[in-house]
This record gives sequence, C-alpha cells and structure tokens, in this order.
Amino acid sequence: QVQLVESGGGLVQPGGSLRLSCAASGSRSINAMGWYRQAPGEQRERVAVITSGGTTNYADSVKGRFTISRDNAKRTVYLQMNSLKPEDTAVYYCNAGVLNEGTRWGQGTQVTVSS
Repeated sequence: QVQLVESGGGLVQPGGSLRLSCAASGSRSINAMGWYRQAPGEQRERVAVITSGGTTNYADSVKGRFTISRDNAKRTVYLQMNSLKPEDTAVYYCNAGVLNEGTRWGQGTQVTVSS
C-alpha cells in the first residue's frame, strides 16, 4: 500500500513562510494529490489540490498566499505557504488518490502561526 509521509511543519511568526512536503511510497500510480487542514474544534477543510497533469485549485482563504506543486518523479507534493496568518494554524494532512487503493492520507503535520 502507498503510504504518505508529511514533513515541514512547525512554529512560525505571522507573515512568515513554511514549506510542507509529502512523499508517497510504493509504485502505484497516483492521481490527484492535495493538502487539507484541521484546526481544533473545526472540520477538516481542503486547502489545495493538484492533478497529475498539474491543474491546481485553492481554497479562497489561501489564494495568492499558498502554492501547491508536485514532482511526479519523486512522488512528492509540496505546499509553499507564504504570508502566514494565525488562522492558518492547524494540522495539515496530505491526501492522494491512488490507483486501485482509493484515497490515502498522511499522518498530519502541525503548523502553528503565532508571535
């Protein structure tokens, strides 16, 4: 089975930047990949998605600040987060659609934006 491993979370001041990475193990083909987040007491929400062909889609709250990209050869998806705000604080989860396996999720990485 494909496993997703996220990295890159941490504590950053408002206005700062972080880059999240998510690497997929295995060899099965991966379709769309995305990043979701869940703040305490809130439902998980979609942040950004990228198709295997590179088409992207963003939540309105992050447009112009976050950029999703992927390296298909490395089976890795990235989320560059700039101009971070306290309301971006959440656990960020990587997600991937895997051929013949369905949707897979990573374990999550904490992002905290605070001064």
